[in-house]
Amino acid sequence: MKYNTRSFLGLAVLAGVSLVTPAFAGVNIGYVDVGNINNAADTTGYGAVAYNYKIARNETTISQYSEFLNAAAKSDPYALYSTNMASNTPTAGITRSGSSGNYSYAAVAGSENKPITFVSWFDAARFCNWMHNGQGAGSAEDGAYTLNGAMSGIYTKNANATVWIPSEDEWYKAAYYDATKGGYWLYPTQSDTMTTNDIGVAGAANYYDANGFATYVDGTSWGITDVGAYGENSKSAYGTNDQAGNIYEWNDAVVGSSRGVRGGNWNHSASAVASSGRGLTNPSTEYPYYNGFRVASVPEPSAMVLTMLAGGVLVTRRKR
Repeated sequence: MKYNTRSFLGLAVLAGVSLVTPAFAGVNIGYVDVGNINNAADTTGYGAVAYNYKIARNETTISQYSEFLNAAAKSDPYALYSTNMASNTPTAGITRSGSSGNYSYAAVAGSENKPITFVSWFDAARFCNWMHNGQGAGSAEDGAYTLNGAMSGIYTKNANATVWIPSEDEWYKAAYYDATKGGYWLYPTQSDTMTTNDIGVAGAANYYDANGFATYVDGTSWGITDVGAYGENSKSAYGTNDQAGNIYEWNDAVVGSSRGVRGGNWNHSASAVASSGRGLTNPSTEYPYYNGFRVASVPEPSAMVLTMLAGGVLVTRRKR
């Protein structure tokens, strides 16, 4: 007997389920699920989200951004690459070779798993478009955001986006909310105190403390760490890494002509890491410590949806 594959795929499309990962997809994002819908906002006024979604476990890495550049920036008319990505000592990690039309990019050995920096909001939005469109030769100009060449101004997420820059509430909830606690932590490490930046200490994060810059596992200091370097005891309640420190991350907040950033960074104090540490900056800005990002996405299909899909196959099979 044969399944009616067309009916099955039709149900999947209606359910919003992606059944196949394109063979050419080179960037795999590890997500955590953020549920507990209709949670109340924090006392700061942020964090209430009335739907399920996913958010990247880690900040977008140098390796992942390199894949994007090799696919979308052969000529680079929208300046997705900054020469600072190769030359800025604390954060450098991507080199470019060749000439316009044939540019190629490579992650510097040892930097692959560090977060990308010197990324504008527009660079992050184009990465999301590329992910939304299946990577590879997918467009970076529309999909999640309709940019079509824009390098300035304010643009908002399209309703059908499957990968996007998190809203401020989405970012905040994933960082600070804890359903078990029934409320919010002050820091994204399931803690109300931030006492150290030493790797391996529970609740620690990469920020500038009273003793200076973070001390890395090799005994050196200064700059960004690999994503997730602080380990299980410094994750948010939902399981994200580095929403405290390392680099500031873009969110989709709009205030006048500015976009939001949150999370603090390796060069700022604990006050920037706290839930009150809201930042705003020009969406075209590119800094070594101010501008990185993580992405959000649609939730995994529920068990009920998967059951319905399977049921659709069985019903079609019986009819045949």
